[in-house]
Amino acid sequence: MSALDWLNSEAFTAFDQHILWSDMAGNLLGLGALALGWRRSLLTWPVQLLSGLVLVAAYASAHLSGGIGKQLVVITVAVWGWAQWRRGGADRGRLAIRFATWTERAWLVAGTAAGTVALALLFTAYPKLSWDPWPDAYIFVGTLTAMVAQARGWVEFWFAWLAVDVVGVPLAFNNGLAFSGLVYVIYFVLVLLGLRAWWLQTRTDRAPSGTVPDGATA
Repeated sequence: MSALDWLNSEAFTAFDQHILWSDMAGNLLGLGALALGWRRSLLTWPVQLLSGLVLVAAYASAHLSGGIGKQLVVITVAVWGWAQWRRGGADRGRLAIRFATWTERAWLVAGTAAGTVALALLFTAYPKLSWDPWPDAYIFVGTLTAMVAQARGWVEFWFAWLAVDVVGVPLAFNNGLAFSGLVYVIYFVLVLLGLRAWWLQTRTDRAPSGTVPDGATA
């Protein structure tokens, strides 16, 4: 049995749902990355990258091209985000976080809307690419939006993840990725907690933009 076959084999069954190793392992890594992001640890990015690599196998087994694309975006942005958080040296040892400006928010919303429509139309034109074109496209683009906002240190990245979760939970359950659906529910709770923590931190965080987060190492 190849490593890919093993990843996409059944780990266990719960409530008549077949849990795949790739679905479970990738999402547990994703939860770890989210918790590290909450603490503004540089380790959030390599863990996120590993999560993306494992989940590519899970989404491939469910024939969700948007999900595969989403994880490829996660991998790419994880590398970029790691570089963004390291840039500027260790002047005060923390990543500066803030709310985005209204102009930046407008670009995020407009980019998410335009990207979702464009990708959904592509999936619709080529049905083999995705079984659920519109939600699949929305999750793909929404994930990109969230990670870009996270790399910039914007509090809005938590709102973007909330918006992705609202669609991600039913989509995962409907396509046989039960563990993904369960993890999306857990994500929702963690995102609310992380949003509160970052929101409160904006009142006291005065570190220069681009400094290294807590726990960062070379």
